[in-house]
Amino acid sequence: MSNSPRDLSRAVYVISVAAELAGVHPQTLRIYERKGLVSPARTDGGSRRYSDDDIAHLQRIQELTDDGLNLAGVKRVLELEAELADLRAEVERVKAEGKAAVAEVERQHRAEIIPVNQSLTVYRRPRR
Repeated sequence: MSNSPRDLSRAVYVISVAAELAGVHPQTLRIYERKGLVSPARTDGGSRRYSDDDIAHLQRIQELTDDGLNLAGVKRVLELEAELADLRAEVERVKAEGKAAVAEVERQHRAEIIPVNQSLTVYRRPRR
């Protein structure tokens, strides 16, 4: 057995095992699939296979339905959560790019930058 971390996206569980791990009936997983809430991988023979990521996703669906959401509401919440995750990743990417750009400008113009507390201001009297 390898010591490398397991690939959580690798689809290994048959529907009965996935249903048990998610705490639902296999028919519920088929309903979720028809409603577009989950998209399990398929074998060449057409059997569904679920990954650890799918199981976590199914557990999130269960949390939301336990909180009283219907499947349409669950689907919308999951879409919004995915969008939020994408936007957070984008913000982090833009922040990193901004920091890198500032560092590059500072590196290129280090000799030209004068801290404000060391600058000299020339005052001229207005002419009369």
